Amino acid sequence: MCSPSGGGHTHQTELPVAEMAKLFESIGKLGLALAVGGGVVNSALYNVDAGHRAVIFDRFRGVQDIVVGEGTHFLIPWVQKPVVFDCRSRPRNVPVITGSKDLQNVNITLRILFRPITTQLPRIFTSIGEDYDERVLPSITTEVLKAVVARFDAGELITQRELVSRQVSEDLTERAATFGLILDDVSLTHLTFGKEFTEAVEMKQVAQQEAERARFVVEKAEQQKQAAIISAEGDSQAALLIANSLMDAGDGLVELRKLEAAEEIALQMSRSRNVTYLPSGQSTLLQLPQ
Repeated sequence: MCSPSGGGHTHQTELPVAEMAKLFESIGKLGLALAVGGGVVNSALYNVDAGHRAVIFDRFRGVQDIVVGEGTHFLIPWVQKPVVFDCRSRPRNVPVITGSKDLQNVNITLRILFRPITTQLPRIFTSIGEDYDERVLPSITTEVLKAVVARFDAGELITQRELVSRQVSEDLTERAATFGLILDDVSLTHLTFGKEFTEAVEMKQVAQQEAERARFVVEKAEQQKQAAIISAEGDSQAALLIANSLMDAGDGLVELRKLEAAEEIALQMSRSRNVTYLPSGQSTLLQLPQ
C-alpha cells in the first residue's frame, strides 16, 4: 500500500521541475533573441556630432552622394558604413623655404584656417580621402608662396608685407576651392631671411651709421674752418684799423695804451698785500723782524 503512494508522490515532484526547465530555456532563448536584436539595432544606429557631417559608404553601391547632418541616423548593418568629417574651421601652420625676386632665401610660415565645403564631402572622400588636409594644404601652400614671393625682392617683402599677405590669401583661396576647401583666414606669421642676407643688412646699417658719422665730422670740420676764417678776418680787420689809427694819430695812441696798461697794473698791485710802495726821494726805515 505504501509503495504505490510513495511512487505517486515522486511523479508529482518531477513534473514541476521539467516545466521550470522549459520555462528557463524559453527565457534564455528570449534573452538571446533580445540581445541579438539589440545588437542589430545598435549596429544600425550612428551619431553625427555638432559641427560634423557624415558620408555613407555602401559596400554594393560605393560612396553615396548624400551628406548626413547632425543627430542620430539609421543604416544597414554590415552593408553601409558612416565616414564622419569635422566641418569646423581648423588651424594649420605650413612652413615654406623659397626665394625672392633678388634670389634671397626666405623662410615663411603661413597660418591657415580651413574647413571643407559640406556639399563636396563625397567628392573629397572619393578623390582625396579622409586626410585631405595632409594631402592638399602643404602642396598648394608651397606652390602659391613660391609664385607670389618670386614677384617681390627682399626689401619689398618687408616694406610691403600686407600686400604680399593679401596676394597669397587671394591666390591660395582660389587654389583651395578647386579641392573643395574653404579658407577662412590666411596670414603670414613668420618671415625671415637667410644668414648671408641678414649679415649683409647689418653691415649695410653699420656702413650707413659710419657714413653719417663721417659726414658729421666733415661738417664739423667745415664749420670750424669757417669759424677760423671769420676769426682771422676779424683779426685782420682789427689790425688794419689799429694801423690806420697809428698812421692818423702818431704815437699818441700807443702812449694811451701804455697809460691804460700801467693803470691796470698799479690797480692790481695795490690790492696785493705782499707789495709795499715806497715814494722816491724819501728815506724810510723798515722795521723788519729779526
